Amino acid sequence: MGGAARRRHLRPMPDSPLWSALQTHVLDAPEGDDLVNPYSREDPALDVDGAAAIRRDNLRRATEAVGPGLDVLVVAEAPGPWGCRFSGVPLVSEHQIRDPDFPLDGRPTSLRAMHGEPLKEYSGGIYWRVMRPHWGRFWTWNAVPFHPHKPGDPLTIRAPRVREIRQFAGALAAVVEATEPRRVVALGRVAERALTAVGVESTYVRHPSQGGARLFEAGMAEVFGEG
Repeated sequence: MGGAARRRHLRPMPDSPLWSALQTHVLDAPEGDDLVNPYSREDPALDVDGAAAIRRDNLRRATEAVGPGLDVLVVAEAPGPWGCRFSGVPLVSEHQIRDPDFPLDGRPTSLRAMHGEPLKEYSGGIYWRVMRPHWGRFWTWNAVPFHPHKPGDPLTIRAPRVREIRQFAGALAAVVEATEPRRVVALGRVAERALTAVGVESTYVRHPSQGGARLFEAGMAEVFGEG
């Protein structure tokens, strides 16, 4: 069977609990000068026309993969400038959603992709190399769903501020409630603290970025019973 045939082509579920939670708490939430809402903001220097609507649709498609009885919800920190900022899907890059063998479908939104250079994300590549065999058992979200960048430099990333984590505490709690996961994994200490703040117990696993690939792989092997 070809790779394209292995993608999930399910009918849209706009009223699913997860999509409803994202519509309520995330898609139109206020942003800041250095905190980009990828589902509402379009930068003419970086984005194609209609990019925000495309990213909303990419995210909606990703929610269609979440059915009842989710095994693992993985919560990371925040979108980076080469992944979710332009794909709309946590830890997924434009390069991946254009790959016919990738399990999630979508469209790129960056001007670079329109010129034949879809963006790649290093940590997202590691993440999916480890997680792909478990596809169907997990879903991924961010404690802060918007892209935090350094002032005046939109293609950078910075650590989310405490007030930004608090701003999206309700969204995080709503995603946990909507997915009803058997287990929650915190990808990094920021995610762990955000989950603790909303009363959700989690298993800490090292984030794959900045030299954490091996510890991430070992941690997820334990989560999925392979360690």
